[in-house]
Amino acid sequence: MNNMFKGGFNAVHRQSLVISLTAFFTSLLLIALVSVLFLITFRGGAYFWPEPIYDVTYKVTGANESAKSEHKMFAQLYMADEVEQIYQVHFADEQSPYGSQMQLASADIINKELAYGSAEIKTKDGRFVLGQPEFLSTPDSRREDLSLFSDIQNRVSALSAQIEKIRRERLSPIHESLASLDSKGVDQNAPARERLETQFERWQHEVIHLEEERDEYELSVTFANAQAYAIRVSEIKSVDYVSQLSYFEKWQVVFSRIATFLTDSPKQANTSGGVYPALFGTVLMVFLMTIIVTPFGVLAAIYLSEYAPDTPFTTAIRISVSNMAGVPSIVYGVFGLGFFVYTLGGNIDALFFADRLPAPTMGTPGVFWASLTMAILTLPVVIVATEEGLRRVPEGLKRGSYALGATKVETIAKTILPIASPGIMTGVILAIARAAGEVAPLMLVGAVKFAPTLPIDGEFPYLHLERQFMHLGVLIYDGAFHSHTDAKNSSMMFAACLLLLIVVSVLNVLAVILRTRLRKRYLQG
Repeated sequence: MNNMFKGGFNAVHRQSLVISLTAFFTSLLLIALVSVLFLITFRGGAYFWPEPIYDVTYKVTGANESAKSEHKMFAQLYMADEVEQIYQVHFADEQSPYGSQMQLASADIINKELAYGSAEIKTKDGRFVLGQPEFLSTPDSRREDLSLFSDIQNRVSALSAQIEKIRRERLSPIHESLASLDSKGVDQNAPARERLETQFERWQHEVIHLEEERDEYELSVTFANAQAYAIRVSEIKSVDYVSQLSYFEKWQVVFSRIATFLTDSPKQANTSGGVYPALFGTVLMVFLMTIIVTPFGVLAAIYLSEYAPDTPFTTAIRISVSNMAGVPSIVYGVFGLGFFVYTLGGNIDALFFADRLPAPTMGTPGVFWASLTMAILTLPVVIVATEEGLRRVPEGLKRGSYALGATKVETIAKTILPIASPGIMTGVILAIARAAGEVAPLMLVGAVKFAPTLPIDGEFPYLHLERQFMHLGVLIYDGAFHSHTDAKNSSMMFAACLLLLIVVSVLNVLAVILRTRLRKRYLQG
């Protein structure tokens, strides 16, 4: 039977078959990996690439099949179904000036041509207008040429800066003083309160006057059906004549949009804008998690490897640590919410922030509890990798250290740990990779789809560990529900995926470089 199974193959043939099979499956895995990366890069890159604007004439069929009407619009077209020839259309008209979308069959399009005079006008809140800019309006009711747009934008920016300065330096202190009087129970007719209210009204009137002047700067545009519409210059972020850009100019727009993507906040339910808060929150959470998990993981591995006796109890501990790596991540999220947030955070509030209760300070999800939860989740990985690195330290080096009079602590600190440092870095690399990509536990202990403020700012104590934060994984998860039927908006989700891969890769590359240098230093002399 054995000979029949071998089918006449000798040892060389069997070895060649095994090599061929392993090469085949390796190639298959490599192709799958490259395909995933290509899909994410292609779809994510579409978010930055400027799409041309078309002047589209299409027909709309009414209730009566014979009653058909023609409509015109400026639109960007994306193929939604190549078999049925159906387009996903992003358009703007007088009824939807800030853009809308619909699906349109190719058969219903009567005419489609590039609208060279049109522009994609993006607003600061993430919306867009597809229209043809005509002229600029100023407070003195004059029409200015479009070539003066940059100068007028500078004037509007100066007015906005002046408004913000008054709010920050004048109105905000008055608000704080009035709130202090309220907390002290000062009478409504007290001279101090009346003086503050008078100052507030004066500065508020100044702000209103400046806002009215700023809002009179407008950009007039027309839609495809010649209907006019005015956009406040203060609302405009960029104006791109995408239909007349050269290839080089398109790349300039791409780099500009990438810069905006990395430095701006999400807009329109996380389907436009940038990902800076999510990128910042991801890096901060991973950094805090690494600081927490590394010493605990290394110390636990040192105890198990160098101090713990070889007993069934120690073996059970090692098995438990290994099994912890297989626990579903959502279980760690529930543990973090129940123990860290409600129990530990609630007790901290009762001891140190009793004057703020019932509003919680530490007894609510935040970046610190998220970092602790992820540290617990990745702790088994660091322990196992560190212990494996400690086992590879030659016994001769340990004995030589003892023979020279070093204590056990000195031997561990000056001989064992430096040589085992590449193994420790391996554990840290794996921990970083897993923590950066987790979503489920973070949604329970601090990560939200939008956070108004960053955990780090200029206000004392500068690092606010109790604040909630944004995370790239949560942003991608949320974007998948808002844009899974929209080819254009889903591009932001793929762009965020690509950025997350780049962040994880950069963190891993840095850790690998450090590990390589440590290995050369301690293992090669």
